[in-house]
Amino acid sequence: MNPEAIRILVVDDHTLFRRGLTALLSREAQFQVVGDAADAGEAQRRAKALQPDLILLDNHLPGVNGVDALPALHEAAPSARVLMLTVSEDEQDLAAALRAGACGYLLKTIEGDALVVAIRRAMRGESVVAEEMTGKLVAAFQAASMPAAIPLPVPAAPGDGLSPRELQILRLIARGASNKEIGRELGIAETTVKIHVQHLLRKLKLSSRVQAAVYASEHRLN
Repeated sequence: MNPEAIRILVVDDHTLFRRGLTALLSREAQFQVVGDAADAGEAQRRAKALQPDLILLDNHLPGVNGVDALPALHEAAPSARVLMLTVSEDEQDLAAALRAGACGYLLKTIEGDALVVAIRRAMRGESVVAEEMTGKLVAAFQAASMPAAIPLPVPAAPGDGLSPRELQILRLIARGASNKEIGRELGIAETTVKIHVQHLLRKLKLSSRVQAAVYASEHRLN
């Protein structure tokens, strides 16, 4: 057993999904699934007993939704990061989860390798949101205030130091476009888009494309 492994609690009401997810994560030497739960009450008890590093939480649970269970889970395991993993593409669920302290919001359609990367990013303190939900996050931000769970560093000036291509990509990120869609729109390779995204994040002193989307919306760059 790796003493430095990320200890994970899986919360989902579907037994087969929990087992499949546990099997997937167990392939990674860095991960240790320490337990699972089928509802919010059981999740709270197990979180308190196990003190995991990360909780993968479905939103559609019997009785109490995952979003509504977030405060109790934070109280039960204060040091645990909570990452939503759900089928819900509703922007209100997304905004509510982030406001309640979730470190990210992923969809169950995510590929296994991408989930592994997302968990590692979440444990580094990044906010992780599915690319498909980025545009909806911006819409939720425009309709209300920015979720407190996504602190946003403020560069010297909007778009300061970005090349024209990077500004194009930033605007497309703010509209919710994926790297593949951006590449198709601009006629460049997806790998090239990824490099541009990395550069613009570094220049703007941001840590994720989610922050970039919110930044672009806030500074009217979209």
